[in-house]
Amino acid sequence: MCGICGELRFDKQPARLETVQRMMDKLTRRGPDSAGHFRDGVLALGHRRLSIIDLSERANQPMRDDKLGLSIVFNGTIYNYPQLRDELLSKGYSFFSSGDTEVIIKAYAEWGEACVERLHGMFAFAIWDSKNQVLFLAR
Repeated sequence: MCGICGELRFDKQPARLETVQRMMDKLTRRGPDSAGHFRDGVLALGHRRLSIIDLSERANQPMRDDKLGLSIVFNGTIYNYPQLRDELLSKGYSFFSSGDTEVIIKAYAEWGEACVERLHGMFAFAIWDSKNQVLFLAR
């Protein structure tokens, strides 16, 4: 089971990567396969990865889609991600990874917050929309 964490500052100060790193250190046992973090102004996200579906480095997190301006940290499993992926491919989306994480990013881009109604599985995630400076959390 992966570990996710983050900091969102409401005082307009830049998020502190060292704070997120301390959180990630506490989550080491939840994700021994990879660790990553990023910051965008007032927000920083961290992830400790336990590789299960897409074992490649392309599926490391935080995962970013610069074209869409979206970043995600995700823990869980989306059981119907192959069907959602096919639907999103038919709508013109392309994928650089083969797992469920990127499907969530594209689903959010297509359906917004309503994407969670289409996700069948167990999950918790945070999506950062850097273009609109919006953080979306779902569980």
